[in-house]
Amino acid sequence: MPSKLLAYNATLVDRIDYTSALTTFIVRPDEPLTGDPPFIPGQYVTLGLNNEERPELGSVRRPMSIASAPAEGNDLAFYIRWVSKPESNNPLTHLLWPLAVGDRLYLRPKNIGRFTINHTVGNDDTRLRVCVAAGTGLAPFLSMVREVHMRDPDADLSKWVILHGASYPDDLGYKEELEGLRARGLHYFPTVSRPNEAPDWRGDSGRVEDYFRPERIGELESQLGLATGELDPRRAVILICGLQGTIGMTILRLNDRGFVPETRKLRRALEVPDDIAPTLFFEQYDNTPVIPVNDEEVMGPLRASLAAALANLSEL
Repeated sequence: MPSKLLAYNATLVDRIDYTSALTTFIVRPDEPLTGDPPFIPGQYVTLGLNNEERPELGSVRRPMSIASAPAEGNDLAFYIRWVSKPESNNPLTHLLWPLAVGDRLYLRPKNIGRFTINHTVGNDDTRLRVCVAAGTGLAPFLSMVREVHMRDPDADLSKWVILHGASYPDDLGYKEELEGLRARGLHYFPTVSRPNEAPDWRGDSGRVEDYFRPERIGELESQLGLATGELDPRRAVILICGLQGTIGMTILRLNDRGFVPETRKLRRALEVPDDIAPTLFFEQYDNTPVIPVNDEEVMGPLRASLAAALANLSEL
């Protein structure tokens, strides 16, 4: 049965096309989001459209992280990739892409989500905030850093670390903006996973979670001003947004450093004591397991490795 048609309450006021399949949509709701601030960086809202070409399919709505900062005003930015292999016959991105400036759409006027600094580690936490972004998973971290910088252009951003992975250099949206914030202390590391198809690229290569491979993590620590082995919960917290594979592999590669996931299901599977505070957080819009918690061949070694790491940290 097709979804109920949506009453449009927002306007597309701008769009920035980085490639044919990667765009920032700037949306202005008819009624601004309420609250002070109207949303917290890291939260999301729901966008929706009616399928006018195939009305029998009705409408579609999807949650989208806000890439803009509350300080930017009422217009909301959404950093979105066109889905080439959709799981449904009515994908939102296929309806979004033909939109032109001035076109109307639906925006649920309620910000949702706890993937925020104050809901995770707390605003007063002084540790490095290592933000691991795969593709458009950059959006919540961009909102966070932009808000700090816009509230105070002289603010020190040195505890912020953004690792951003994409397939090609042109897919690294906001690269110039983030490189500019290095002058304020931001640690920004862009990487591409298909460097052979981008011969002019001179930066890091590999998937974003490859920064945590055993042979590379030491270099990352050095660039962050840490001694070898110091990237652990004493000095840093981890926040991840993006592909399920990126989330899962980051958890696996940082397990022996003692980083504890926030998710209760993972904590139970890893047998983490209740009094151990979480130090690894991730944004997930579905229930797909990021690691196979029911596979004892995987979980047994992980459990032992994490227990050893936590015991070692408690002795330091």
